[in-house]
Amino acid sequence: MNQDEPKPQRTEEPGGGILMGRPFGVPVYVAPSWFVVAALITWVFGDQIERVLPELGAARYLVSLFFAVAFYASVLVHELAHTIAALRFKLPVRRIQLQFFGGVSEIEKETETPGREFVLAFVGPLLSLVLAGVFYLSLYAVEPGTVPGVLLGGLMISNLIVAIFNLLPGLPLDGGRMLRAVVWKITGKPMSGTVAAAWVGRALAVLVLVGLPLLTRTGLLGNSTEDIGGFETVTDALLAAILAAIIWTGAGNSLRMARLREHLPELRARALTRRAIPVEPATPLSEALRRANEAGARALVVVDGAGEPTGIVREAAIAAVPQHRRPWVAVSTLAQDLTDGMRVPAELTGQPLLDHLRASPATEYLVVEDTGEIYGVLATTDVERAFVQAMARPST
Repeated sequence: MNQDEPKPQRTEEPGGGILMGRPFGVPVYVAPSWFVVAALITWVFGDQIERVLPELGAARYLVSLFFAVAFYASVLVHELAHTIAALRFKLPVRRIQLQFFGGVSEIEKETETPGREFVLAFVGPLLSLVLAGVFYLSLYAVEPGTVPGVLLGGLMISNLIVAIFNLLPGLPLDGGRMLRAVVWKITGKPMSGTVAAAWVGRALAVLVLVGLPLLTRTGLLGNSTEDIGGFETVTDALLAAILAAIIWTGAGNSLRMARLREHLPELRARALTRRAIPVEPATPLSEALRRANEAGARALVVVDGAGEPTGIVREAAIAAVPQHRRPWVAVSTLAQDLTDGMRVPAELTGQPLLDHLRASPATEYLVVEDTGEIYGVLATTDVERAFVQAMARPST
């Protein structure tokens, strides 16, 4: 924990959930879907407890609720392992979110080497295995058939399942990232690793969809097949379908994100900038457009008497002025005042360029050289068009 860490507060972020704290400076959110799965765990595990400790009665659901919370605390430890490794590698972590099926550490940058990628992926399952071992050893300190014994046994098994499941070699699971690192190391191409791990992930999704219900029906998971009825069959099939959908979608998203990162360097502010001419505030729009056409420019920048830029004439505003009105409309009335965020260095490319535009939303930006000289105007529509074209090109 950081010394200056604020006390956990139950505030909400759009799409994030309830903020529970900031370990290591990284916000931890609990998504609304967590309450659904907590209720399901409480119900299912409560029925399991009734078979072992029937004397508990309705109190078994309190014990089961405690198990649900303790299990997700273990999931949080799993995600914190990823977070600590990411911070160790100087990778920013946006947040940790606990949701319906486990947790997610939102790491905002890719690792620079396959070795770091492997370590970053492996530490999560490793911590889950360590927790399973700790809970197993703790069983020797309690009596079998007691509430502590049932809880520790449940936590041991659940952490073991989390570790094994996450080690499956397909994206978006940790094992998939480990496979990606191995293929990346062999081929020297991170994209090749992503493609291989994503397709293995899709194969895993199909395997889960078909195989999980079959394993349950045949009792190969160690469950009793005598009490399996229609409801249990539907429940198993639904669970398999949800898991398969999550894995399949995650694998597809991993492919799209990898393709995005691969093509990001193609977005260069200098290459996308429109040539612009400076005009004084009182210049009629018709005269300004005439000068622009003669100079082969596609944008207008309003400057003061000293030649300093003060605003950008918006393209949409120009289009909204009828032809017969343009001689009587001054460009200053159509200009958007410049802010610091609307000044874009001409050398920006890729992710830094997108981060700059995202931090200061606007329709047009003034692109400037290191000397402060005006280079031109960058329109967000041009950036979006270039981005779509880059994403449509095949990966190398």
